[in-house]
Amino acid sequence: MQESTSSSRISSFYKLEHQQRLEKIAEFLGESNFSQDHFLNTGNTEFQTVDNMIENAIGTMNIPIGVATNMIIDGKDRLIPMATEESSVVAAVCNAARQCRATGGFYTHTSEHIMIGQIQLIDVINPMITKQVILENEHDIKAICNDVDPLLVKLGGGFKGLEVRVLDDGHEYNIIVHILVDTCDAMGANAVNSMVEALSPALEGWTSAKANMRILSNLADKRLSMARATWPTDEIGGEAVRDAMLSAFRFADTDPYRAATHNKGIMNGISAVILATGNDTRAIEAGAHAYACKTGQYRSLSSWGVDKDGNLCGSLELPMAVGLIGGATKVHPTAQQNLEILNIDSADELARITCAVGLAQNFAAMKALVTTGIQKGHMSLHAKNIAVMAGAKAHEVDKVTELLVQSGKVRIDVAQEILATLRHKSG
Repeated sequence: MQESTSSSRISSFYKLEHQQRLEKIAEFLGESNFSQDHFLNTGNTEFQTVDNMIENAIGTMNIPIGVATNMIIDGKDRLIPMATEESSVVAAVCNAARQCRATGGFYTHTSEHIMIGQIQLIDVINPMITKQVILENEHDIKAICNDVDPLLVKLGGGFKGLEVRVLDDGHEYNIIVHILVDTCDAMGANAVNSMVEALSPALEGWTSAKANMRILSNLADKRLSMARATWPTDEIGGEAVRDAMLSAFRFADTDPYRAATHNKGIMNGISAVILATGNDTRAIEAGAHAYACKTGQYRSLSSWGVDKDGNLCGSLELPMAVGLIGGATKVHPTAQQNLEILNIDSADELARITCAVGLAQNFAAMKALVTTGIQKGHMSLHAKNIAVMAGAKAHEVDKVTELLVQSGKVRIDVAQEILATLRHKSG
């Protein structure tokens, strides 16, 4: 690739038409493999929709969507759309769900839809007096917040409570005001952020302090989702497998290095459902990992044990701030279709389903790790990607994949050798 001598300073790039933006990029790159035609094809989403969702849009990045089968959640069979590029994730959920169908599948629970908005007050003269002054004005605070979104209040949501915390940051005392907001079927970021911004001038007037930061918290620990399931011992390979999985859980719960990967496995499933439905993957992931530190040490989000019959029982609890209205959930046509597949009527249902998927993913990962190892199943599925990367055509992919798995060496150089051999024999 020839190095560009162009400037990245492109005035009013956002005002250009789709083709014009791509031409500007091609001009900037000079000689390269950049394909304007590739980005002109935005698949099943019109470019105007894409352009309305982000600034300076040039195209789309298609992520595969698979459907997890076998899921029973709260007595109802479900098909779960999952958007992910990782080959083994969907299969893992299907297998985990199949193995607990005999015990009724997954049972779930959610708390209220309460989100937290934070206002940081600095230049505080007397923190304890300031705290009390704020609490004394809760009635007016409620009125200010609810005036921001009357429709939310009409739907049963809006301001539900007030918390005031005193923090010593080592430099000065901060007063942290929390407004607790029921966001109903919305994730709630826009409503909460608007409320804390509207409230800040009044707080400054009552306290003579300065409102510095005003923003929603993604540690939504008042909006929790829980899921549990039981796997019969004979379904998972016997007591030895069960005990090995319990040992694996204890390892994750006591060692942050293991817990990070353990919880990443949980989020493989959760983030795939969140992305498929147009919700905010970054918010869910941030909240989950922060919640994993609630005891002061980063630990497992899930918990595992046995029941009176010796069967393996798992549970998962984490913040789940999801919505069915607003943002990409309401705008993106594929997100809308995925919600149709889920056949749900509320954000509460989506939170329950997503949590159950996270538990299924966790079960599958732990079982694989203590039995065949994570690579056997993962690499078997990954082999197809390697075959395509090696240049296999549609009619060659399955054979190259099969031979790759048999070789035990799922690498692109091995795939190229296999492909060359196959073509030589057929040629």
